Amino acid sequence: MSNKVAVYRRERFNAAHRLSNPAWDDATNLKVFGKCSNPHYHGHNYELEVKVTGEPASDTGFVIDLKLLSDIIKEEVIDRFDHRNLNLDAAEFKYLNPTAENIAIVIYNLLRPRIDQHNDLQVRLYETPRNFVEYPV
Repeated sequence: MSNKVAVYRRERFNAAHRLSNPAWDDATNLKVFGKCSNPHYHGHNYELEVKVTGEPASDTGFVIDLKLLSDIIKEEVIDRFDHRNLNLDAAEFKYLNPTAENIAIVIYNLLRPRIDQHNDLQVRLYETPRNFVEYPV
């Protein structure tokens, strides 16, 4: 039997964005994305949960040191996206529509190289208290 354990770290960041397809006119963007296509942007108070699953190390008993995980999230996500306009200030979204789905994938790809490859990683991103995405599934 495996002794895998999942540990979680929850962080928050605030960011603005606009959902749009540059190949479409404003009317089509409004029809598809609704008020999220506002040309003047809109913001969210994102809540991020990072899940790391693995077997506790024999020397520490940790799957991952949660202080280290917190530092990694701060360096890779919070410092990069907090109080930013994702469309204008984040290179990751220069050509990528900053939907919750795409933001979660980007965050995963930023964190994955910093997490031991023996451990599984999952990102859950709440855009609102009732709307959230997970990656990978």
